Amino acid sequence: MSADAAKEKESPSAAGADDDLLAEWEAMAAEDEDPSQQAGQQNSARILNQDEIDSLIGFSDGDENADTSGIQSIINSTLVAYERLPMLEVVFDRLVRMLSTSLRNFTSDNVEVSLDTIHSIRFGDFLDSIPLPSMLGVMRAEEWDNYGLVVIDSALIYSIVDVLLGGRRGTAAMRVEGRPFTTIERSLIERMLHVVLNDLSMAFEPISPVSFKYNRLETNPRFATIARTANAIVVVKIRLDMEDRGGRMDIVIPYATLEPIREILLQMFMGEKFGRDSIWEDHLADALWRTDFGVKVVLDETTSSLGEIMNWKVGTTLPLSVQPQSDVELHCGKLRLFRGQMGTSHGKLALKIKERFTPDE
Repeated sequence: MSADAAKEKESPSAAGADDDLLAEWEAMAAEDEDPSQQAGQQNSARILNQDEIDSLIGFSDGDENADTSGIQSIINSTLVAYERLPMLEVVFDRLVRMLSTSLRNFTSDNVEVSLDTIHSIRFGDFLDSIPLPSMLGVMRAEEWDNYGLVVIDSALIYSIVDVLLGGRRGTAAMRVEGRPFTTIERSLIERMLHVVLNDLSMAFEPISPVSFKYNRLETNPRFATIARTANAIVVVKIRLDMEDRGGRMDIVIPYATLEPIREILLQMFMGEKFGRDSIWEDHLADALWRTDFGVKVVLDETTSSLGEIMNWKVGTTLPLSVQPQSDVELHCGKLRLFRGQMGTSHGKLALKIKERFTPDE
């Protein structure tokens, strides 16, 4: 047998061995492939279930903090968090201290007042969250020309009525369901609102003088609408405890009401001023005190026509109505400064000042 024939006889087995070797190399390459790429290929066609969609949007029923995640957090990001107005916390801490004293004098009982939370929310969401029955006192900020709310829940209403009408200590206030508030209850709560609004005005006084005036008392939240439902408001939740009685009171102030003093509320502490340079202020004040300016004494003023003035020439006499004892005025530019009388002092003309003009004159 020739050599060429022998090679042709062995070629089928050699081709099969090459195919087996190639298959083995492909299997090893597949094992060395990046696992993350394999996972990506597997998850590329994954479909979200309903729970995952609700979690993404932020409307999950079981999640209490659903409004802080997903698309809902993007919607609520337009609200301004109250931390951006840090001076509000100082104001309401001052209000709590003042209310502790005022309500003790008002009820003749030991009243503990505590500040629970300060947060921002949409006005429509707040109205939907008000527990009924409640009383809503509408107040007006006179200087800011806008409104606010004081919401008192039923537990506090019955507790205040029970205390003011001489209820026995150590027993919880009795709550009667299914009836509207009586005239006596409304009158007593109205007196309490006057005390709260007076203290609220005093709490804001170091920042900006404002008078919160009582406007009306409502029991239906729809009749106490002081802003649009989408507007942002600040809700201050205050807790009042009188031994085993008490309740909650919410103070609602729209951001539109606080707009006139927004720059002041941005301060970190009371009396703060940004960008102040005391060295430059002292230098400017010192330079102003040493500034020279000219003054003139006006003996008399007269009115002439343009034709008469054109006829004036050297030697023309202008009669003045001033007398030696008449008063003259001291001017600086167009501003009148003083009125006085002409005279002499040490051989020189002098002016004795008798009266000072106010800027309005």
